[in-house]
Amino acid sequence: MKITNIETFLVPPRWLFLKVSTDEGIAGWGEPVVEGRAESVRAAVHEMADLVLGRDPLRVEDHWQVLRRAGFYRGGPVLSSALSGFDHALWDIAGKVRQAPAHELLGGPVRDKVRAYSWVGGDRPEGIHEAVSAQVAAGFTAVKMNMAGPMAAIASPGEAAAALDRAREARDALGPDRDLAIDFHGRVSPAMARRLVRLLEEVQPMFVEEPIPPELKGPALESVVTASTVPIALGERLYSRWDFKPVLDAGVAVVQPDPAHAGGLSELRRIAALAEVYGASLAPHCPLGPIALAASLQVAFATPNFLIQEQSLGMQYHDGGVELHSYLVDTSPFAFVDGHVARPTGPGLGIEIDEAAVRAADAVGHAWRSPVWRHDDGGLAEW
Repeated sequence: MKITNIETFLVPPRWLFLKVSTDEGIAGWGEPVVEGRAESVRAAVHEMADLVLGRDPLRVEDHWQVLRRAGFYRGGPVLSSALSGFDHALWDIAGKVRQAPAHELLGGPVRDKVRAYSWVGGDRPEGIHEAVSAQVAAGFTAVKMNMAGPMAAIASPGEAAAALDRAREARDALGPDRDLAIDFHGRVSPAMARRLVRLLEEVQPMFVEEPIPPELKGPALESVVTASTVPIALGERLYSRWDFKPVLDAGVAVVQPDPAHAGGLSELRRIAALAEVYGASLAPHCPLGPIALAASLQVAFATPNFLIQEQSLGMQYHDGGVELHSYLVDTSPFAFVDGHVARPTGPGLGIEIDEAAVRAADAVGHAWRSPVWRHDDGGLAEW
C-alpha cells in the first residue's frame, strides 16, 4: 500500500481537515489546525507531503519520526499541528486496514465509557447558573467555565470577588456531586493567580486550567501550584513530551495536550505515560472538530491515567449552523449519555466523514481569528 494523495479542507467554523488517500482505496482523515492560523498549518501540511507521498501508510511511527525530525527546524504550534493531522490520518488508515478501532491497536480498552465535560459562559462569562443548570439537565456531570474576561496583572478586589461569585453560581447549580473546572486561559499574572486559586478553594474545582501564560514555567508555575490545594492543569499550548516535563516537575496535577497540536495519538500516548510517572492525569484539550475529538477519544479509551475529555458541542465559536457533528455521516459516536460517550467500535478513528459536506464547506472556507482584547488603558490584554 502506498500514499497517493494529500488534500486539505478549510471548513467552518474554524477547522482544517486533512485526507490521506492510498492506492488501495483506503483513506484516513486528520485535523491539523491552529485556531486562527489554519492557513499557516495548511501550507505546512503541503510542505510536508513530499515526506509521505509514495510511502507505506502503515509505518505510523516511522512517519511520525520523519515528520518531526527530518526538518532542521522542528516543534512549535504550526509544525506540530501539521504533524498531528498526518498522525490522525495514518492511525485511521491503520485501523481500517486491520478492521479495528485505533485504541485496540494501542493496547486495547481500559474502560468502557469516557466522561466528558461541556463549556458554559463563553469568553466573558455570564449567565452561569442558567447555563450550568442546562448542562446538568442534559446529563453532564462536569462543566468548565472561563474565570473572567481581561484581567489586570494585579486586579481589584472587586474583580476577584466577581470571579469567585461566578464560581459560586456554578457550584450552586452543580451541587456537591458534580465537577467544576475553571479556565484562567493564561490571562492572569502569577501574583494574581496565587491569590485567585486560594479564593477558589471554597468551590473545590476539579482543576484550574492554564493559570498563567505557558511561557512562564519553572518557579512562576511552581509558585501557583503550591499556593493552594486546587489541582493545576495546563498543556494546550505545549507540543511535545519535552515541553511537558518541566511543568510536571513543577507539580501540575493534570496535563492537557491537544490531539490536533501535540503530535496526534502517538505523542498524546507518550505524554500520558510521562504524566503517569508523576502521578498526574490526562485531560486532553479539544475545543475543535470531530476528527480531533475522535482521535482524542481513541487515546482516552487506551490510557489508564485518563481523567476527563473536553468537547466542543454547543461552544461559543460555532456559528452558521455548524456543530461538532456537522461533517459526520453517523453522529452516534458522539452521543453523550449521562455525561459519557460509549467506546467506539468502528475501524480507525471510529467515525465516517461526510466527504461531500466537507468539500462543499471548503468551497466557502473561513478566516477565523483569535480576538484582540485590550485593557481600559488601551494596553493589550491576554485573550
